[in-house]
Amino acid sequence: MRFAFLLAALFLASLNLRPAITSVSPLLGTIRDALGISNSVVSLLTSLPVLCMGLFAPAAVKLSLRFGIERTITLCLALIGVATVLRFWADTAWMMLLTAFLAGVGIAITGPLLSGFIKKHFTNPSAIVGIYSMALVVGAALGAGLAVPLQNSFGTWQASVSFWGILAVIALIFWLRLTRQDSPAMKAAAISAAAAPVAGKAASGSRLPLRNRRAWLLTSFFGAMALIFYSLTAWIAPIVQEMGYDKQTAGTILTLFTLIQIPVSFFIPILVSRFQHRMLWLVGCAALELIGLIMLQTSVTPWLTCIVLGIGAGGLFPMALMLPIDETSNAADASSLSAMNQSGGYIIGALGPFFVGIVHDSAGNFHSAIFGLMVVVVVMIIIQLRIGNKKAGHTRLVTASQK
Repeated sequence: MRFAFLLAALFLASLNLRPAITSVSPLLGTIRDALGISNSVVSLLTSLPVLCMGLFAPAAVKLSLRFGIERTITLCLALIGVATVLRFWADTAWMMLLTAFLAGVGIAITGPLLSGFIKKHFTNPSAIVGIYSMALVVGAALGAGLAVPLQNSFGTWQASVSFWGILAVIALIFWLRLTRQDSPAMKAAAISAAAAPVAGKAASGSRLPLRNRRAWLLTSFFGAMALIFYSLTAWIAPIVQEMGYDKQTAGTILTLFTLIQIPVSFFIPILVSRFQHRMLWLVGCAALELIGLIMLQTSVTPWLTCIVLGIGAGGLFPMALMLPIDETSNAADASSLSAMNQSGGYIIGALGPFFVGIVHDSAGNFHSAIFGLMVVVVVMIIIQLRIGNKKAGHTRLVTASQK
């Protein structure tokens, strides 16, 4: 019963980490016209949360040490919920940008801590990552897919983008109960961490392993993965339109690209946990992305192309989340390494859509930009080969980070 409760809490928390971003994307034109703002300003509604995910992820480490993992996640879920609900009354650009910023901060801190939560509460954390990553993809798909239907049903775009606050309310029912149940244990853990000797500080995860080369290797992989993912998410529909397909078909292909990632993101961590040889899975999924990008440059039907790209992207994301858990021996270190990976990774990832847009404006087509993404995938494969199957020992990671 306890296992099912923890799994439900994990799933519901993860479900909240994308709708605040993806529910806005299909309505950008409507929001732009309604608020009388430019394309560059309205684009911040999607890019600002992603940038926050990079800038504020390191704060997760210190906040979790002060308040505990569970309580910090609960507070951040409340922040995401409040920011989302406030959009119902958003009638100015600054109000929408404020909600994007607040939601981005909550998402940034919650993401790394869920890795620590998995490490802390589950005996086979690598397999449980599939629930985490699948919920992220499901939340993203729901936000994007239901944005326009909700607007049509409610009559306003504000009601559509604020609707997703209900997910935070549902999640908080579980997390408030969890924080009450675990309060004594969390308090004792916080006191123990504060009283730990200097030699044990790294084990408490109080610092990001900024001086550790392997930590930077994992961060580079996360960044390359995120750059490709957000570039494809932002531009695959315009790329398909440039191939001669209409707007509706392009939107459907984007939806398929997202939906195909749901089962893949769930099963890949289970398969990796069962059959090991994670490098083969990493390189295999990256190779599928490379093949998909090559297909975009040819006359291959985009329907098949988006499936290949979706499998590759859907497999890489949960493995990027799984690596910090595999490479550490406790919840605090998993949160610390995950915070570093996501901080640097999402900052790099936020640059991807801008890169594609700038290159397209310069070249007049997407071919050069797609070639640039292919180069990034090749670099990512080289990084994956360096990561390999061997997991860095916890002692080695801690020692290097404290030198």
